[in-house]
Amino acid sequence: MGKMMKIQSLEEVLLEMSLIDESSLDKARSVQREKAVSLQDALLATGVLSDHDMIQALSKQWNISLLNMIGEIDVDPAIIDKLPITFLRKYIMVPVKVQGDIMVVAVNDPTNQEALFDISKIMEVKDIKRVLAPKQEILAAINRLVEMKEESAKDIMEDMEEEEDEILRDLESIQDITVMETEAPIIRMVNRLMVQAYRERASDIHVEPYQSDVKVRYRVDGILHDVVTLPKRIHSAVVSRIKVMAMLNIAEKRLPQDGRIGIKLGDHSVDLRISTVPTVNGERVVMRILDKSSVLFGLEELGYYPDDLKIIEKLIKQEHGILLVTGPTGSGKTTSLYSMLSRINAPDKNILTIEDPIEYQLKGIGQIPVNTKVGLSFASGLRSIVRQDPDVILVGEIRDLETAEIAIQAALTGHLVFSTLHTNDASSAITRLIDMGIEPFLVTSSVNAIIAQRLVRKICPSCRQEYFPEDESLLDIGLSKEMLSKEGYLYRGAGCKECIETGYKGRTGIYEILTMSDPIKNTILKSSDSNIIKNMAIKEGLHTLRQDGARKVEDGATTIEEVLRVTQ
Repeated sequence: MGKMMKIQSLEEVLLEMSLIDESSLDKARSVQREKAVSLQDALLATGVLSDHDMIQALSKQWNISLLNMIGEIDVDPAIIDKLPITFLRKYIMVPVKVQGDIMVVAVNDPTNQEALFDISKIMEVKDIKRVLAPKQEILAAINRLVEMKEESAKDIMEDMEEEEDEILRDLESIQDITVMETEAPIIRMVNRLMVQAYRERASDIHVEPYQSDVKVRYRVDGILHDVVTLPKRIHSAVVSRIKVMAMLNIAEKRLPQDGRIGIKLGDHSVDLRISTVPTVNGERVVMRILDKSSVLFGLEELGYYPDDLKIIEKLIKQEHGILLVTGPTGSGKTTSLYSMLSRINAPDKNILTIEDPIEYQLKGIGQIPVNTKVGLSFASGLRSIVRQDPDVILVGEIRDLETAEIAIQAALTGHLVFSTLHTNDASSAITRLIDMGIEPFLVTSSVNAIIAQRLVRKICPSCRQEYFPEDESLLDIGLSKEMLSKEGYLYRGAGCKECIETGYKGRTGIYEILTMSDPIKNTILKSSDSNIIKNMAIKEGLHTLRQDGARKVEDGATTIEEVLRVTQ
């Protein structure tokens, strides 16, 4: 393995490279002690450092070369036949190639000598050469190895089509659960659809029956994409298999049903929320994918600009009042609230939530799931939570007057309350509360701020290219050529394999933050018209959703088309 030389500490290297300052280091050390993790993990968790910056620092600290280009890790599957995938995922390392009797291994943590020693013994090589790579790149390389050995949904379909028609006829008529469990082609098909969706970063799987066929679509970065078309004759078998997994009634095809499937994908625990509805062409199924083991985003990673982040930090440290997050379904409201709760979570705070459903489990926070079947609604759950001596309360959604009244009462009696509403912008949330029956003076005295948000797709870094925008498109978003850099260009994605030819990969948020200043409070007391309230908020310095989107277009994070799509 080579002789170990005396090296600088990670703190010294980071400070020397000016990647962190003393205050950021103190913050990370606090997280390190509180959560019993390594300093490296604490720095990444707090958002102080990116994975790329950390790798740069580790490279200097250990004098190890970098392997950090996207797609650079291209593993020969023959090398790792002896190594379990679980071993590679656990230690976040992957063999890259063999050079004589030396094996090159990409690692994220260069200190794990024991695992490297194990690899050298199993693979029967004399020495290991380490190269550093970002965590996500290593995990992606491991996933590619798995994919090489597994069939896609399309491959299974092709195999099935080559089989005799008799099998498909049998599948169509299956009603018995025990028979269903033994039919390998359908089981393989459904399993692969789920695995494939997870690997392609899909948030939802749609199984949509039509007159002559069945379309399977994935929602990736908020947009639906066709995946595979199945023959109509296996539709009932596919739906039955999903129902069996979700423990739903396979005989009931006339009524909607909801259920859950818990599956394990490597070291990830994934929940699938199942919804079936009857249509004229058969049952339609939508599966929402919830990765419960995924790392929560820090506030810095959600797309807030520094000036907005300062406002958020101040708001979440208030002792009482309501902070509302608004936006349509799928706009990232839950992620934002969880990130805020994680930021203020501490041993001296009692934080309780009532949610429908609980999407992610938060350590140190009491989470209560809504269960309407036994009478546990948002309102009844919130009423009970208030009696549990909480400091901070999260209500998944304010849906009715009763919930709104209890939330306001809690805020007025010394609790900090987080919740969501489904409105188009921040000022509309005020109008919505008043329309529910809340008196304007109660709104102004209890609500601290309202954050409206949307998710926009980010330009794919692998195919990002410059272009010169038309004047008309700039005007649509409130920009002009004079406002751009002196070069006058923006960015867009050309489309590549990494982004499924869309030009986009991943998402970020755009926001408008309405804080309750005295002029805004006075406006609300005089009028509940959302336009009047919004105009006053703009005078007070509010950046609208579109204006925040325009900033992200200027910065090269997203495109004009994308901002217009979500802010129409």
